Amino acid sequence: MFIARERKLYDDFHQERKTHETGISRLGGVGIFCSFTIISLLFAKHDAVLPTNILLTACIMLFAVGLKDDLAGAGPSTKFFIQFLVAAILVFLGDVRLTSMYGILGIQEIDFFTSSVLSITTIMFMVNAFNLIDGIDGLAGTLGLIVNLTFGIMFLHMEQKELATLAFSMVGALAGFLYFNYTPSRIFMGDTGSLLIGLISVVLGIKFIELNKIGYEQISPVFISAPATAVAVLIIPLFDTVRVFTLRVIQRKSPFQADRNHIHHRILSLGFTHLQATFIIVLTNLLFIYLVLILREWGNFTLIFVFLGICILINWITTVLIRIKFRRDFKLDYFWK
Repeated sequence: MFIARERKLYDDFHQERKTHETGISRLGGVGIFCSFTIISLLFAKHDAVLPTNILLTACIMLFAVGLKDDLAGAGPSTKFFIQFLVAAILVFLGDVRLTSMYGILGIQEIDFFTSSVLSITTIMFMVNAFNLIDGIDGLAGTLGLIVNLTFGIMFLHMEQKELATLAFSMVGALAGFLYFNYTPSRIFMGDTGSLLIGLISVVLGIKFIELNKIGYEQISPVFISAPATAVAVLIIPLFDTVRVFTLRVIQRKSPFQADRNHIHHRILSLGFTHLQATFIIVLTNLLFIYLVLILREWGNFTLIFVFLGICILINWITTVLIRIKFRRDFKLDYFWK
């Protein structure tokens, strides 16, 4: 914050999408990165389930492109190229890879090529999902904290202490950042922070799924329906990105064209403050986590489609409420147009 004031490094571009009237530094991600990296190195082990050198290499690459974007802007092609390299490094060198479809759509094991493509796509998608959800004070940070805290607790239950340490390192980094990010926000995380949160969250999600795969080290999974559990933990950025991309494609726009149609923008349009919108979204995420833990016997296929249906229902209700608010009356046809 001090450096930003001295060097006048403010959030002064993307003016059309800003929700603040004054310039605010976008360098919060630097603090998150430094804190996470130091603690991860402090507790690193050479024989960890996820090699620390591979993970931190990926983090540093994302940090570099994120910092470039926060300070001077970076082209989409550059960002996606670095994200692809990061995902490829994690998949091929770090073995952060989905090796099965886990019965979803009736598919179990998949070959190495399909597994690699699916894993790289998943990593890139979730990295960008957290980047896109970072639109209002405290939202991406709080969601990242909840996601990593949940994975950390589950990894502890699975006795995977190295992965739990990574998760709790991110929790601590975000807790320190959020003190300055809640309304009135004094600093933003920028792409440096949101890309890093997305990367760590999706890596932990993939490892959680794989470590609960039936037959892993000849033991039964600690958490059944692990893929559905990971989806529930990551449901908010996941569904918001799928929804926004789908609508843009239907409207014949680029899926990467920025707009104000994200879930947090829609809740703000109903008259809620940044803090209220953040906690509404976070409580919804916690509800999905609770549901998947008590309904895990239903299986992956059923749970994922139930969650998709709930998300569509919530989105539909939000749309109806927005129509009522801006049209200042109520008609039955507001439910469909």
